[in-house]
Amino acid sequence: MSKKSVYFVSLGCPKNRVDTEVMLGLTDGAGFRIARDPSEANVIVVNTCGFIGEAKEESVETILEMAKHKESGNCERLVVTGCLTQRYGGELEKEMPEVDHFLGSGDVDKIVGAIRGESARDGVSMDPAYLYDDVTPRLLSLPHYTAYVKIAEGCDRPCSFCIIPKLRGGQRSRAPESVEREVRELVAQGAVEINLVAQDLTTYGEDLKDHDIDLARLVRRLARVDGLRWLRLHYAYPTATSDALLDAIAEEPRVAKYIDMPLQHIDDDILKKMRRGHIGKTSRGLVKKIRERIPGVTLRTTFIVGHPGETDAAFERLCDFVRESEFDRVGAFTYSLEEGTHSATLDGRVTDKVMQKRQRALMRLQRQISRRKMKQMVGREIDVLVEGPSDESEYLLEGRHEGQAPEIDGKVFLALSDEGSMKAPRQGDLVRARVTGFADYDLAATAEAIVLPSRIKRTMKLPVIAA
Repeated sequence: MSKKSVYFVSLGCPKNRVDTEVMLGLTDGAGFRIARDPSEANVIVVNTCGFIGEAKEESVETILEMAKHKESGNCERLVVTGCLTQRYGGELEKEMPEVDHFLGSGDVDKIVGAIRGESARDGVSMDPAYLYDDVTPRLLSLPHYTAYVKIAEGCDRPCSFCIIPKLRGGQRSRAPESVEREVRELVAQGAVEINLVAQDLTTYGEDLKDHDIDLARLVRRLARVDGLRWLRLHYAYPTATSDALLDAIAEEPRVAKYIDMPLQHIDDDILKKMRRGHIGKTSRGLVKKIRERIPGVTLRTTFIVGHPGETDAAFERLCDFVRESEFDRVGAFTYSLEEGTHSATLDGRVTDKVMQKRQRALMRLQRQISRRKMKQMVGREIDVLVEGPSDESEYLLEGRHEGQAPEIDGKVFLALSDEGSMKAPRQGDLVRARVTGFADYDLAATAEAIVLPSRIKRTMKLPVIAA
């Protein structure tokens, strides 16, 4: 009798991707076959996102789309898990009879029982407590050269616009030994880039009573892993970004000079309404300090426009801050009113039309800044991690340099040098290249030499995660 096949759809952030990869590993370890097309699957699993309005809509649409395979395909069972079910489990159970099992964000380890049909239809745990470790089965969905490692789960921050603490629970950090073992194993499998993620990376370790550890010491510990080239940090919180962490980033050659720090706003009144715990002066001083202490750093941030109470003047102060700071990467999001948050109770609502106008204006401003920065790169030599053939042209490869995170930032489009006898680079090779052109967010370059060949001799077959 052939094995039952399971198809996974993963929505939302890289942290959700890690959860899906763990569920893939548990599913594979239980003897099921991982399907590459939903029409082939006996069971479909949708790992949802419920962070903001657009994500919720995408999750619901995806569930309904996958449910059609119960009528027209081989699908016998539909399982829905993740943040959306954690938030609306009871409502979804009533409104979606086509779903056979609901699991929450903390029910990753229950996936095999749901796939087998052995668990209750409503399997959502009300108090998320799950935390994977280095011995948990995990089937990677990204190419061999890069991987995300979640070092903590949950969040203790009181940000007024955010629902994550209610969806993911309080902060719980993994033991440093577990993180190090996982990173070593990933590097042994061919990874040259490790991306550390958490809801709040910078409070890592504060809840570990039996370990004298914090993020700075963890970073230095992981930077000693032989074979690792780029250790990248995501989601640093402004008030928890210590001098010790900045020194670790600056001094450790294997740590990417890249900081992803969502600042959200600069106006003092809006920051107070957001319950961010600091004022605009704090952010200005921190940006200046980061640039001084980490020469050549790539600084990425995100902002929310249209938070209740945001006036035209407050928005202009945000634009002024972006002009003066000249961030390397900026993401701008319109405020999403989320029931259950403090922000949802505030007066001074901003209309959708005004929010969208402000978002476009802020991104136009950042596009100009980014283009200037891209132009300044022309003529420089950079190391580029080759990701494979380019979709733009059959004659080009594409990859990323140290200042470009996977799936988030721009690309480097690579041509081969006409001089010398350089072999065509393979996926996962690190090449030295000279920048020859630029666009708003991307670079063109000529590959001149392979500086670190991939340790994988072939392109790995990847499990499909639709997003």
